[in-house]
Amino acid sequence: MKYTALYITLLFSSMVFAHRSETLLTDWEFAKETTEHVMPQKGWQSVQIPHDWAISGPFERCNDLQTVAVTQNFETTATEKTGRTGGLPYVGVAWYKTTILMPEQGTHTELLFDGAMSEAEVYVNGIHVIFWPYGYNAFHVDITPYLSRESNEISVRLQNLPESSRWYPGAGLFRNVRLIETNPVFVPVWGTRITTPYVTDRLANVRLQTTIQNAVGKKIRIKTVITFNGIGIDSLDNTYDLKHSLPVEQNFTLQNPKLWSPETPDLYYAHSEIYADGELADTYSTRFGIRSIEIVPNIGFLLNGKVRKFKGVCNHHDLGPLGAAVNRSALRHQLQMLRDMGCDAIRTSHNMPAQELVELCDEIGFMMMVEPFDEWDVAKCKNGYHRFFYEWAEADMVNMLHHFRNNPSIVMWSIGNEVPTQCSENGYKVALFLQSICQREDGTRPVTCGMDQVSCVLENGFAGVMEVVGLNYRTFRYMEAYNRTPQRIVLGSETASTVSSRGFYPLPLHKQADAKYPNNQSSSYDVEYCAWSNVPDEDFALQDDYPWTIGQFVWTGFDYLGEPSPYDTDAWPSHSSYFGIIDLASIPKDRYWLYRSQWNTSEHTLHILPHWNWQKGDTIPVMVYTDADQAELFVNGKSMGVQRKLTKQEALQDSLWGLQRRYRLIWQTVPFEEGELKVVTKHGETSVHTAGDPHHIELLADFLSDDLSYIRVRIVDKDGNLCPNADNTVSFKTKSGLVFVAAANGNATCLVPFQSTSQPAFNGQLTAIVKGKGILSAQSKGLKTASLSIMNQ
Repeated sequence: MKYTALYITLLFSSMVFAHRSETLLTDWEFAKETTEHVMPQKGWQSVQIPHDWAISGPFERCNDLQTVAVTQNFETTATEKTGRTGGLPYVGVAWYKTTILMPEQGTHTELLFDGAMSEAEVYVNGIHVIFWPYGYNAFHVDITPYLSRESNEISVRLQNLPESSRWYPGAGLFRNVRLIETNPVFVPVWGTRITTPYVTDRLANVRLQTTIQNAVGKKIRIKTVITFNGIGIDSLDNTYDLKHSLPVEQNFTLQNPKLWSPETPDLYYAHSEIYADGELADTYSTRFGIRSIEIVPNIGFLLNGKVRKFKGVCNHHDLGPLGAAVNRSALRHQLQMLRDMGCDAIRTSHNMPAQELVELCDEIGFMMMVEPFDEWDVAKCKNGYHRFFYEWAEADMVNMLHHFRNNPSIVMWSIGNEVPTQCSENGYKVALFLQSICQREDGTRPVTCGMDQVSCVLENGFAGVMEVVGLNYRTFRYMEAYNRTPQRIVLGSETASTVSSRGFYPLPLHKQADAKYPNNQSSSYDVEYCAWSNVPDEDFALQDDYPWTIGQFVWTGFDYLGEPSPYDTDAWPSHSSYFGIIDLASIPKDRYWLYRSQWNTSEHTLHILPHWNWQKGDTIPVMVYTDADQAELFVNGKSMGVQRKLTKQEALQDSLWGLQRRYRLIWQTVPFEEGELKVVTKHGETSVHTAGDPHHIELLADFLSDDLSYIRVRIVDKDGNLCPNADNTVSFKTKSGLVFVAAANGNATCLVPFQSTSQPAFNGQLTAIVKGKGILSAQSKGLKTASLSIMNQ
């Protein structure tokens, strides 16, 4: 049965009488603690939540300097790890406070924190109401009994210990805080569960389970309408005499359902009215998608009955120059870049994601593997999560599962990453404990764990108990893992960890591990990696050659703050990663186009590297990333020959570059001549030119929104060619209401604060992030100034 939008409006016209409100608490005051466990008396400043107190810096070598042996990287001797957590001052104690008005009598009031970094202690009118240690998780607390004044003070104490993280975690109320007010009979936080037990393209069963607080002994009536694009497509009106506190259930049958997938991210809503003894008590809406998930031995991962392999990336939670403070526009920008690359999946490494990220993945169409922990009961970091594991792991898991189990984008849970427990004799028991929580609280998605100690997990049974065998790296052991585990499938839960710096091309060209250079950069030829990792071509081949591999999650989609391998040991000023396919300034590295050539099957890719500014007499290796099978290269119109991609068998004959030549077109020795380097394929052509001296600035709008916009800044010659070695300092000014937020250049060694309005270019480029509408101007000594009007988003 179908219902018009008008009918739905009339059906829910009574919502105005049900007291449910959800308010973002954005205006807070912030101060650093000066006396232990005493809220400061002075030094308060007004801030907007989400807020990261440490991102403004300064960058300093001494910040959280850790002397450790990273055992998962096979280190046996402790060394000084500089920049491991980004060189930013996240360690310390701080307080936040705000006030809320006294609600109407009889109102049930809760606070919901999407995340608080970390060891949160929440007070209402000076009374301690909850402690929640894990900074990445959402938690909520009933504050109804503690509201006693016209104006009630909410205060939060947060503490970040040194050596509590392996990357930059951020600091503060870095995710949203919500005030939820309801009637005494109400649907609690995350109080609905929607599953789709039977799904075909012709018919779907939708099961809605709703928990209702304080309903025992009352006559409960639930009126629910399922809508799609605002149109009602099914409804139920059920009445229950509740004798228990278990969820009440409604089952819907939908004809010709729109199935959720990355290609068709269709979403439905379940809108419910809850009546208690004839009075409207609450209204509640749940967004969901309809899709089926299967893992089939030897065949792989099936979404809606069709085999597909994950083309995924791992991402840390920080947003580069914005720090850890969540921002929906910044996340949308990241996802749009990844979508253009052909990426269809995100692994939330190694923590619970922000709600905004999950919602965007639902809407845009990304599958997700959500992962809560980097550490279980055995320490990786001196002050890591192992301190809380036994007391808090189940509560953290339950919150995560309840929070996100209705989101269709999430297709798999990962219970941990490279946990030392995997090598414990009883490690499999801990894995089973966590996996059983997923099965109990959800049960609709498979469970994996990112395992890197392959010998351990194959011998002690750890790998055998996981629903999905997930290997981090160790490409040379995939076949062994497949043959020795009963699941008969292997997921690349973390792959590649190729390192590169945008626009840096050291010669001669070598494929090598742990390469280091005096400037603390890594080659953008995409042939360098860490001792424990590999280059992308190895992962491409594993996915192409074996049906039982079910895809990969590349480390990482974006560069992030901290973990500056291979410059992680006494190598300051390196303080951010080199792993990203896209750099910290949200500018694609060459590797972006390599993945795009393999993953984006709807558009052609053609990209040439390196730049064409060299010395007379130089001989330059040239690579082309394209979906075309072959191409011809020209220097100033003179052919350098045709190269084609090798077959699998041909690649085996070239032990040095054969695998790369299967996925890249390579001309090893191209004589440099000033002018044009051009490549031609059957799909089109592209070229780079020798650039002259820097002449002017170009401003390009990479991403526009009503909130944040990302503006690419390029240093170019008089003809508009990018100057690939330019490091000119660019100063920004705004007017007509536009607000400068941050800037970044993608250089892992740059110590200029992101909030500075003057930033040096890195290899000719940088990015400015601005808020709102108005005019941005950029100037640099000796260069022509550029301006950009940002009005119509």
